[in-house]
Amino acid sequence: MNSNMKLVYCYDAYCGWCYGFSEVMKKVAEAFRHHMAIEVLSGGMIITESPRHISATAEYIKSAYSRVEQLSGIKFGEDYLWHINNPDKSDWFPNSEKPAIALCIFKEIYEDRQVEFAADLQYALHYEGRDLCDDESYRHLLGKYNIQEDEFYTKLKSEEYKEKAYYEFSLCKQLQVTGFPAVLMQVNETKFYLLAKGYTDYNTLQLRIESVLAEIISNGSTS
Repeated sequence: MNSNMKLVYCYDAYCGWCYGFSEVMKKVAEAFRHHMAIEVLSGGMIITESPRHISATAEYIKSAYSRVEQLSGIKFGEDYLWHINNPDKSDWFPNSEKPAIALCIFKEIYEDRQVEFAADLQYALHYEGRDLCDDESYRHLLGKYNIQEDEFYTKLKSEEYKEKAYYEFSLCKQLQVTGFPAVLMQVNETKFYLLAKGYTDYNTLQLRIESVLAEIISNGSTS
C-alpha cells in the first residue's frame, strides 16, 4: 500500500444516487484495499437550521428512484418508499448532520471499514426505512460492529464530533465537489484526480483507477 495515496469517496447518507453507488464502492474497496487507503467524507447534502419536511422532495425522489434502480440494480425498500408515496403521513425531516456524525465516530474505531459502514447507513435509510435523524436508527449497527452503546451515543450528542462532521462538509467543498457521489484519488498533498462525478459503474471506475496508478508508476513517483 502506498501511504501517499488514497481514494476519497464524497457521499451523503441521504443521497439516493450514493445508495445506488454503494455496491460499486464496496467492490472498489475490496479490489484496491492493498493499493491505498479509502476515506469516506460526508458531504452535507441536506444541512439547514430549519429542516424541511420530506414532502418538499418526495415528488422528485418518486420520479428519480426508479432511474437509480435501473442503472445500479439496487432496490429501494417498501418501508422507505412508504414515506415517499405518503409524505402527508410521514414524520421525516431529512438532515445530513446526524449520519455524518455517526460516520465520524465509526471511522475512529474501524478506519479500514468506512465504505462498509457508509453503505450500511444508506441501506438502513433507503431499504429498511429507518429515520437517520432518530438516535435509535443506529442501535442495530452498534451490535453488528461491536460498538459500545453508551460511548457511541455520548459522542453522537457531543459538540466535538459535530465539529468533525462539519469539517468533512467543508473538505468536500474545498475539493470542489458539487454533487454526490464523487470519487477522487489523492496522490500527494496537493494533487487529486477526479475519477467519478455522479453514478459510475464498477468497470468504468476500475479502469480509471488503474489508469491513474499506471501513470504514477510510469512517472516513478507521486510528485
